[in-house]
Formats: sequence, C-alpha cells, structure tokens
Amino acid sequence: MTKTELLSLRYELEALTIDFWHEVDIAGGGKAASYYVEDAVFASSVREYRGRAAIEAFYERRRDRGARVSLHVVQNFRIEPDSDTQVRCQYILNLYAADGVPVLPSRPAIMLALVEEVVVKQADGAWRYASRRVFPQFRDETPTTG
Repeated sequence: MTKTELLSLRYELEALTIDFWHEVDIAGGGKAASYYVEDAVFASSVREYRGRAAIEAFYERRRDRGARVSLHVVQNFRIEPDSDTQVRCQYILNLYAADGVPVLPSRPAIMLALVEEVVVKQADGAWRYASRRVFPQFRDETPTTG
C-alpha cells in the first residue's frame, strides 16, 4: 500500500469513527449498532457486549435512562492494515459525560482511554466494526453508562 493509499484509508476510517461517536453523542446512539458487523464485540470501560443485538440493546437502555450529555473526543488516530479488508485502529478517547440537560458545569474529561478497533470491509465496500475495546487509562468518579 502506498503512503497516499494508507493516508486515504486512515482518513476514511477516522471519519467513520468520528461519525460513530457523533451518532452516539448527538443522536443518542439510535443507529450505533448499524456500524458493527452482526457478531461484533464491543468491550466498554465496564462490560462486554457480543453481537449487534446486544450492542443495540445497550444503546436503547442508555437512552431510556434519561437525559445525558456525552462528548467522545478522538485523538492520535492510527491504523495498521492486516489486509485489504481488515484494519486495526487505535486512538485516544477523551470522554466528557454527565447526566442532565445542557448546559452542565464544566469539568475535565471523566475518562481518558486507549481504544482499539478491528474494522472489516463488507461486500458492498462499507467498513464495519468487528470489535471495539475501550481500555481506561485515567478516570474520575463519574459513572459511565458502558
């Protein structure tokens, strides 16, 4: 893979990740499960969900809890292609979140985490997550909904 192709792929997958977290933060995750393959694994900071149905149920429970503001900020995005159809992504995630309705008091991020993803290219050319694992490196006492 040329450097230009690698940079293009990195940009495409970073955009996918940012779109995913935008769906969670702005739209409440109603379509979040559609970003995953059917048998995907999502290991949050507190538990693991296996399969698209379990991931969808998690985001439904999250929305049913009531008002919550979250902002997932992605930084230091990196990729390592395993093949033309599978790529490992890694980035730092800064999570700002609290229950309630904006505007909430400003505080530091409640969690800084290393995130590792495996993304696979589908027959239609779309990329979907086979796995996403969140490894907290720093956190405060604010509960996450994971």
